[in-house]
Amino acid sequence: MRAFLCTSDGVAIDAVYDPGAVVYDTSRTPADHPVFVVAHGFTGAVDRPHVRRVARAFARYGAVVTFSFRGHGASGGRSTVGDREVLDLAAAVGWARELGHARVGTVGFSMGGSVVLRHAALHPRQTDAVVSVSAPARWYYRGTAPMRRLHWLVTRPEGRVVSRYGLRTRIHHRDWDPVPLSPVEAVPRIAPTPLLIVHGDADGYFPVDHPRMLAAAAADQGELWLEPGMGHAENAASDELLGRIGEWVVGRAG
Repeated sequence: MRAFLCTSDGVAIDAVYDPGAVVYDTSRTPADHPVFVVAHGFTGAVDRPHVRRVARAFARYGAVVTFSFRGHGASGGRSTVGDREVLDLAAAVGWARELGHARVGTVGFSMGGSVVLRHAALHPRQTDAVVSVSAPARWYYRGTAPMRRLHWLVTRPEGRVVSRYGLRTRIHHRDWDPVPLSPVEAVPRIAPTPLLIVHGDADGYFPVDHPRMLAAAAADQGELWLEPGMGHAENAASDELLGRIGEWVVGRAG
């Protein structure tokens, strides 16, 4: 099922629902199954192959909602690179609830990983379990070459042109004002909602001090999986890892 959702600030968000395991167990209703709401990384979109692969993996464990953040794919608006994207995720979670699912797990990758953390902090009780994969802990990080390139895309007019036509991602030209709550500031506000932080020790964007900062902020209210040899975000997440995440969400939210 495909639909355009409207965020609280009036942006149209392209979203797809896959009933997943519900289809194979007709004795149960959507309320009996958890739903995974997947928040993709920067320059991703609902129809990108790596997003569809994640959706297929989670569909073994429950229903799945995928969507394109503002400025990405067929969604309206322009990307604010993790700020107002919280409203996009809130609209997707609301749609999952409207479809009958009583239990919702949000799973975000990279930029989407920061969004699920901030969403859980700013919209308490909207989600029942949170998984953040390959997320930054703090804003304005430029310590790696990939992040320096990303900042050029976001902050320079010529970079935004490259992003629009080369990466099919439309970026807002305005700076953050005010600067949004950072992921590490958001984490302590998530409890008692179960939280899982996943990061690769070979991540080329954000080194391991980022997940360790997030885990320290969560204290005993969160779990950290530091994955040996894993790179960054959806493309680096193996089917085996996605399966473990699926089982974790079912165990906490299901």
